[in-house]
Amino acid sequence: MARKKLFVIGARGFLGQHVVRLAERWHDVWRGERTASASPNSVQIDISDPTSVDWAFQALRPERVLLLAAMSDIDACEKSPAAAFATNAKGPENVARACARFGARLLFTSTAAVFDGRKHGYREDDQRSPLSVYGKTKEAAEDLVAEILPSAIVLRFGLVIGFAGMMSTNAMLDRVVAKWKNGEAVEFSTRESRNPIDAESLAQIAVDMLALGGMEGTYHVGASESVSRFELAKMLAKRAGISADLVCPQDKIVPGRALRGEDHFLLTEKIETECGFPVPTIDQVVERCFS
Repeated sequence: MARKKLFVIGARGFLGQHVVRLAERWHDVWRGERTASASPNSVQIDISDPTSVDWAFQALRPERVLLLAAMSDIDACEKSPAAAFATNAKGPENVARACARFGARLLFTSTAAVFDGRKHGYREDDQRSPLSVYGKTKEAAEDLVAEILPSAIVLRFGLVIGFAGMMSTNAMLDRVVAKWKNGEAVEFSTRESRNPIDAESLAQIAVDMLALGGMEGTYHVGASESVSRFELAKMLAKRAGISADLVCPQDKIVPGRALRGEDHFLLTEKIETECGFPVPTIDQVVERCFS
């Protein structure tokens, strides 16, 4: 089978590193980065700039595109809404238009934050009602991508966990385990529940969905059950050999932070039945972070 040209936009990030490594076996992988590296397979692209996007697509002419790049710090988005919309909404619009022009297949990663978290269990077609600027930018992006490129895949998840190996990414485990090993206690919310997915599994699912074809529209991915951030942290600490004394409950809303939905449990029957991807348990997700 001929190797397809896969353009991973946001390749330097936490999830991007996993995607690139997994995809290189079967794809001709090109890394889209805001600042190009010395790698011959690195392409500079600023998704908020349509000229930059057009230049990158003209130079590369990809067959498959995986859009991971985003302004993902929820609190930073709240403080800089214009920048957040430029990257998280206008950026996917620019990429979707380029994919439409060049005939490329697109998978765009979204978030459970498009929901308000006021009920337990969300399906793909449930009404969206984001609480934060971040969630609103992703909601806008979902609509723009679907309008411009109906064949695109939108993959939503609530929480991705795992190690990136680079402290410059937003990988929670890298930061938290480093603090634990220094003897620092870390607080985790008891109010917020998520069904997490490990980065390795998520990367494999995203690559497979693009490669298999025949899929379009929105899909949810995550573990088969939900858990509070606090209970999840205790599971991760136990697996890492860290004392439970360093995992502290955070029972109150932290002043000055962007609003978070309390119950972001994404139901995953669709991706299991339509795509045949097995849905992992929480225990499996935790174990895969360390395997």
